[in-house]
Amino acid sequence: METLWVVLQHPFTWGLGLGLLVAGFLWKMGLDARSGLKRENKRLASELTELQKHLNTHLKISASGNDQLQKDLATLKEQNENLRVSVATLQQKPGRAEMRHLHIIEGAVRRMREQAPGFAATWEQAVRLSTADEEAAESGLTKLIRKVLPGSDTVSARSDESRPASLLRDQNPT
Repeated sequence: METLWVVLQHPFTWGLGLGLLVAGFLWKMGLDARSGLKRENKRLASELTELQKHLNTHLKISASGNDQLQKDLATLKEQNENLRVSVATLQQKPGRAEMRHLHIIEGAVRRMREQAPGFAATWEQAVRLSTADEEAAESGLTKLIRKVLPGSDTVSARSDESRPASLLRDQNPT
């Protein structure tokens, strides 16, 4: 036992013991840090997989929404084309041109009765004015009114009251 006591009192033994104590303390800290890093690594890996799942779900939802929008757009384009063809077909129906010409002639006859019965030049002027009125009436609000009330006479925005006198003056040099 005495030899043990002599060895323990030697400064090398104290230095070795103190060095081993510090090394053990550092080794324990390294193990704790290593296990902490492993836990953090596992947590980050699980968070990453969760975020990837969330991103995949979001992308699938966006893709299905975009697909649905593309299908709706294609359907609407097809419907638009079908309606355009239908409108063009309905405008070319037999009797449409005759109905348009009838409206033009009817408007011209009304103007002739009001303006100056018996004058051929006034008749031609009235036919041209009625044609212009009919072309203006084929689009816009006048077209809607004519469809709703087919018997009503729609008057154009031009002032027809000033025309008869000017037309008569142009036709009669007296």
